[in-house]
Amino acid sequence: MLHGIKIYTSDSVWRHILSDFGATVVDDINMADVDFDTLDIKLPASAMDINAAIMSALDGTGILNAVFKRPVHLSPLHARIVIALYKSGGLNNVDLRIALGYAPDVSTHTVDTAIYQLRKTFGRDFIINENGVYKLGRI
Repeated sequence: MLHGIKIYTSDSVWRHILSDFGATVVDDINMADVDFDTLDIKLPASAMDINAAIMSALDGTGILNAVFKRPVHLSPLHARIVIALYKSGGLNNVDLRIALGYAPDVSTHTVDTAIYQLRKTFGRDFIINENGVYKLGRI
């Protein structure tokens, strides 16, 4: 039900339940797609209630609107990059690849190409690289 979704929670019971639902439970909140501890899930909750809360949290529309100050339509990869950089405050290339679901040692230019495309669309200063750390700049 939650396959491919990285979720952080500090609660050991929820970690087990979410793992049983197929989520990847991570120990570092910066590597998570969803911070489960911040979700307002009323108990008792059905599996559908939990799924709906997580899917709602995955919708990055609010973050994208905050970054761009207007509605934008991005490809899923571009949106995930912007959201990951916004939530983390900055990531090096390896951590960004991991946050996007790639192996740290993968030989692909997908992330680099996506960053190039975002810079081309929104300006060179949109994503900056300071000492090897990608950060959101300005539009």
